[in-house]
Amino acid sequence: MYNTIEIECCDSPIGTIRVALRERRVCAIAFADRWDRAALYLRRRFGADLHERNTIAEGDGTACLRRYFAGDLSALDELEIDLAGTPFQVAVWRALRTIAPGTTESYGSIARMIGCPPAARAVGAANGANPISIVIPCHRAIGADGKLVNYGAGLERKSWLLDHERAARSIA
Repeated sequence: MYNTIEIECCDSPIGTIRVALRERRVCAIAFADRWDRAALYLRRRFGADLHERNTIAEGDGTACLRRYFAGDLSALDELEIDLAGTPFQVAVWRALRTIAPGTTESYGSIARMIGCPPAARAVGAANGANPISIVIPCHRAIGADGKLVNYGAGLERKSWLLDHERAARSIA
């Protein structure tokens, strides 16, 4: 099973999401309508066969996503992720995970967080290369002017995710 990636599907309020797991660790998450790029990434990274699962066991990535969409914003923290990228990308992705749900940081602010103040554009590129959408919350990165910009799954979804997180935080 080392060279097999298990693919699970999860319905969400903003579209079907596919979750890729390798040895029970999440290695990619993407919306089904954007899955081709994620599948290519997985094949290049692992040289693996992608296997669609028919059943979804409680505790897998899709169960945590369902809880997140039901308002349990901490559910995603439970997921074990298989993170691979350049040292710079990994630093950006780790910084993104420290941004509180429902809040945002500019690309420049994230560059400062990782100790590379002039690297806002490179932060944007790393954000765009994020293979584990939602869990690595690239939707929380915004432009210097405070506007929503650049989300691979579409700005409507980015806005929805932020609104969802803000609403869930206000209830908690």
